[in-house]
Amino acid sequence: MGVNVSVVAIDAGNSKTDVALIGEDGTVLATARGGGFQPPVVGVEAAIDVLAAALARAVAELPDPPVLSGHVSACLANADLPVEEAELATALETRGWGSSVEVRNDTFAILRAGVDEPRGVAVVCGAGINCVGMTRDGRVARFPAIGRISGDWGGGSGLAEEALWFAARAEDGRGEPSELARTLPGHFGLDSMYGLIEALHRGAIPLTRRHELTPVLFATAEAGDPVAAALVKRQAHEVVAMASVALDRLDLLEEEVPVLLGGSVLAARHPQLNDRIAALLAARAPKAEVRVVTEPPVLGAALLGLDRTGAAPEVHRRLRARYA
Repeated sequence: MGVNVSVVAIDAGNSKTDVALIGEDGTVLATARGGGFQPPVVGVEAAIDVLAAALARAVAELPDPPVLSGHVSACLANADLPVEEAELATALETRGWGSSVEVRNDTFAILRAGVDEPRGVAVVCGAGINCVGMTRDGRVARFPAIGRISGDWGGGSGLAEEALWFAARAEDGRGEPSELARTLPGHFGLDSMYGLIEALHRGAIPLTRRHELTPVLFATAEAGDPVAAALVKRQAHEVVAMASVALDRLDLLEEEVPVLLGGSVLAARHPQLNDRIAALLAARAPKAEVRVVTEPPVLGAALLGLDRTGAAPEVHRRLRARYA
């Protein structure tokens, strides 16, 4: 007799994928981790093959073959627009992992992981920046979050790029003096921005290592550099702008509601950033409760799946307790 799987929960980011198989009573039957989900780089089918490999590892943990007739709840990076979610859902349906499939952007997993009911707003600031909100009646608020063409500013990659821009101009005299001209190249053992620019341009330092400069920016700001501090302040304003707009769209500005902060930049809890976010948001949404998400996003994908299947509250509680 096979193992009944009620929800196949998938949380897939650019660098890793987590899969959890959930029973009808909220028990976590098996879990597995796989590689990143990058359809813009490798194509949709090859990206889904990565999910399939992680699912196969989870299935291999089960004592008996599974009955995959439940719901597939997939929260995926690079599913930035509703049309992309629909396309990916269609592609997943052909794999036969469940009788129904729902694809959401992975920011929804972070939000749902941090709330006891599907109601609230989450801002994620990792490599990029994104924000989503949801209410009990199914309404959502979201942004394209594709980058500058969709009005976004900041995130780890964006902050690193801005820091490099200001540091270069500080060194050559076109801009305001800043310690960034010393601390950024110093991180890589170099003594000038010219040396860092050359190393990045010629590949001696891979461009992928630019994300290492974001913590340097925050440390420089904390040490009192006004240019670095201004970038941190702007990031706080961007986070609050997204959260406030999402709350307003959902008619939640005047209600007690969780506003969750996630992603590597916000999870680092830099006081200059997170404390300023809390203060700014208190002025816009005085009843909002701001906190950093610590729960794993795959929990959110699983809870969204249970929401879809109409599972009882005790099933949700049992699942959440597993990840406590």
